[in-house]
Amino acid sequence: MTETVGMILSGGFGKRLKPMTEKIPKPLVEIKDNYTIMDKQLLDFKNAGIKEVYLLTGFLSEKIEERYGGGKGRYEGIKLHYVIEDEPLGTLNAIRLGMDKLGGEKQCIIRNGDVVSDLNIKKMISQGEQSNYPFSIFITQMQSPYGIVEINGDRLVSFKEKPLLDYYINGGVYFSKGTINFGEFENGDIEKTLFPIMARENKLTYYKEDGLFWMAIDTNKELELIQKEYENRTDKPWGYEKVLIYTDKYLTKELFIKEGYQTSFHYHENKDETMYITNGAGYIEFEDKKEYFGKNDTIRIEPGIRHSIVATENTTLQEVSTPFLDDTIRVNDFYSR
Repeated sequence: MTETVGMILSGGFGKRLKPMTEKIPKPLVEIKDNYTIMDKQLLDFKNAGIKEVYLLTGFLSEKIEERYGGGKGRYEGIKLHYVIEDEPLGTLNAIRLGMDKLGGEKQCIIRNGDVVSDLNIKKMISQGEQSNYPFSIFITQMQSPYGIVEINGDRLVSFKEKPLLDYYINGGVYFSKGTINFGEFENGDIEKTLFPIMARENKLTYYKEDGLFWMAIDTNKELELIQKEYENRTDKPWGYEKVLIYTDKYLTKELFIKEGYQTSFHYHENKDETMYITNGAGYIEFEDKKEYFGKNDTIRIEPGIRHSIVATENTTLQEVSTPFLDDTIRVNDFYSR
């Protein structure tokens, strides 16, 4: 795979999150204690193998640089560059400045600085590289902002609470094979200026993964929702795990493993667990064999058994076990932590 650099649009004012965003830029809003929107995005880049990221900043840029520097701490291994827009002139100008700084024909993945998603960036890059189109946009299913009703004749049949609709929206993540031709445009929002023209000229394709968690953090209500999502959730290099039930009798977790990723090779000293595959496919890699699984399969792992969960498709599973929350001993990690 050709080396890909990352860009994060992070220069907005975050007006609808005031007064919080009067002192910190929106990408530094915490979705969990000491875990910001940009933390999540940078770790996504790192886990996708991206080693160089351009932060397209503006408002309170110094706060972002103060936190991340040139790439330190958990972001060691990523080289960070800052492209500061002195005057806010829209997403097109910010991306144009980033492209000018980048130079050459390097391919890049660009993302909005307020989006939290479990998107498989590595897979999006791979699909974009193989495509005949120069530019691709991540699209995600639109969720109705309201509950809907179903009717039949003169009868109201049922209610559905904020369902996914049969429409897709721009998910705020883009892949470009090289330099973008901005034509006559110098500013404005790229979504309203350049993208419609590129679509008419047959220069756009899309990437989608249905069923993914996706949220753009634009209002206090959305911030409350994402913070609720992260109350018992921990992001991992391969996806996430979320504690659903924790009592003195048993523990239930939800695990999401991205296609092409795997957990560490590990074992549990005391925990006896049973995994229920709710979606996806893959296999459990043991020391001497592989056990394949698909949707609705059940797999038991006894204490002391070394194993790794490998996803050949996006996989969601529920892990029900004896109540030993931190009983994981890693034998081999496949990602830096």
